[in-house]
Amino acid sequence: LQYSLSTKRSSPDDGNDVSPYSLSPVSNKSQKLLRSPRKPTRKISKIPFKVLDAPELQDDFYLNLVDWSSLNVLSVGLGTCVYLWSACTSQVTRLCDLSVEGDSVTSVGWSERGNLVAVGTHKGFVQIWDAAAGKKLSMLEGHTARVGALAWNADQLSSGSRDRMILQRDIRTPPLQSERRLQGHRQEVCGLKWSTDHQLLASGGNDNKVGTAGPSQPWPHHGVRAVTAQQGGLLSAKVTWYRWREPAVLRCLGFSRERSDPGSVREALPAGVGTMGVCLLPQAMSPDGEAIVTGAGDETLRFWNVFSKTRSTKVKW
Repeated sequence: LQYSLSTKRSSPDDGNDVSPYSLSPVSNKSQKLLRSPRKPTRKISKIPFKVLDAPELQDDFYLNLVDWSSLNVLSVGLGTCVYLWSACTSQVTRLCDLSVEGDSVTSVGWSERGNLVAVGTHKGFVQIWDAAAGKKLSMLEGHTARVGALAWNADQLSSGSRDRMILQRDIRTPPLQSERRLQGHRQEVCGLKWSTDHQLLASGGNDNKVGTAGPSQPWPHHGVRAVTAQQGGLLSAKVTWYRWREPAVLRCLGFSRERSDPGSVREALPAGVGTMGVCLLPQAMSPDGEAIVTGAGDETLRFWNVFSKTRSTKVKW
């Protein structure tokens, strides 16, 4: 009867080695992980730290009427007007009024640099405004119904409409010269978002589909790669992905009576929202990734500290 030990020796820094004299089959690295303290559960305040009146905020879950710029300015579409609210100074200014044109605001979206605001309208137009100068730079046509979703990718602007079409245009060139069309949804396009690496555009529709496409693809008039969502229509949820200190998902549901199964996904829905008895409408995240703002059918904007930093580095409002 013979036996031999392996001649391979593990380095002292290798945490995966198991001593031949150890009675445990668990490696040193795994034991260290098991002994490490657990991260505390995130606690979210049930009370918003700020509430703003938002008269004429449309009670429509499919419209994206709130967006937060990289310069810490909030844009809100209220009826026929777009207002800007500075989180630094609390100053409110009116950017535009579409009542003269017999139109209303159905979506807003900041450019990445925070100097331009795209405004989608009920008649299917997309207006580009200079926020600092308060001047309209251009008006883009192409949609035949309201524009409820906007997404910027550098100088490229994507717009989604009730006409089931997604248009992508370069604002530096004539609209017809740079226009690309993406048609794959069978009902209204109500959500658009570019990935953080600017390589993938995700679209959500009222047909319970989530489609994706990249800027290097030919953007055909058909054949959008899509997956079926678990819920859609009036019960569909708006989901925002972001990367801060650790991967997380922020899920704000359309109706306060709805809840999602916890599973492995961290749900950040302030409990106070569920007691309002109203539909949770648009939401946007602050540029520092700490706070979110939610709109509701009671014509208010509520600000929540969801992913706060430590007290020593927390930004004061």
